[in-house]
Amino acid sequence: MEYTPVPTILPASPFDATTDSQVLRAAMKGLGTDEQEIIDVLTARSNGQRQAISAAYAAEFDRDLIDDLKSELGGKFEDVIVALMTPPVDYLCKQLHEAMAGVGTEESTLVEILCTKSNEEMQQIVTAYEAKYERPLAEQMCSETSGFFRRLLTLIVTGVRDSQSTPVDEVQAKEQAAQLYAAGEAKLGTDEEVFNRIMAHASFAQLRLVFEEYKQLSGQTIEQAIKHEMDDELHDAMMAIVECVQSPAAFFANRLYKAMDGAGTDDATLIRIIVCRSEIDLETIKQEFERIYNRTLYSAVVSETSGDYKHVLTALLGGA
Repeated sequence: MEYTPVPTILPASPFDATTDSQVLRAAMKGLGTDEQEIIDVLTARSNGQRQAISAAYAAEFDRDLIDDLKSELGGKFEDVIVALMTPPVDYLCKQLHEAMAGVGTEESTLVEILCTKSNEEMQQIVTAYEAKYERPLAEQMCSETSGFFRRLLTLIVTGVRDSQSTPVDEVQAKEQAAQLYAAGEAKLGTDEEVFNRIMAHASFAQLRLVFEEYKQLSGQTIEQAIKHEMDDELHDAMMAIVECVQSPAAFFANRLYKAMDGAGTDDATLIRIIVCRSEIDLETIKQEFERIYNRTLYSAVVSETSGDYKHVLTALLGGA
């Protein structure tokens, strides 16, 4: 089944960056801030258009738009607005850096960002990360992770995955499925190296074929095999790859559900997915969320958030 991504945010047309910059300046000038005006402008523009607004703002007022927004806004609402104003690749680099900063590592954030990307997207992140932090992403990641989990992420980050334009190979898919079977279910113990090699090298389209062949060969799904053969972070990373090969929307819908499930909300994940996927497939994610959990993503976000933070997220969701 071909995956059809549908976004919630499209470029505005007509669009005038100078007018928008003037509207934003007026919303922040004088006493008080017109938060709704800021939400109305920024959630109805693409990221490329927001960059144009930022440039127009600097030219018109000789001021930095993000600095002005930060000085006027606060809390999680500010986090969303700054995320919206940041180029997508730079934003993901910042999220990766924060996941590895300080004591402990947020492995689930590394998995969410790294295991869901094509090789082309990965190369952009790797280049931007080193330019921004003057340290290769692979090097930083190696110091923060360990074992087969580290080896899998290192393979992904070093760009060994076949390009999206690589034609799928049915004969090879049969061979790869047989190799996975021999490395897991067919033996005592697990040969994680084989799983890592195939999961990190094959394109998503090729993996889709491999997983179909695996089921034919073993009578089990690849998910069942991973559940039996892996645990901890390696299990989570493998499952993320499988879910993204089959349906990225289902993967992100599950991540959003977990971010809002139980006591407290994982706001960082909620913000990151809604902002990052808004121009890719957030509409598809909404449909998948409702299909899986029998409630709308909109209603879940409304019940977990409040104030301007709620208003900006629901604006990005594009209504119920």
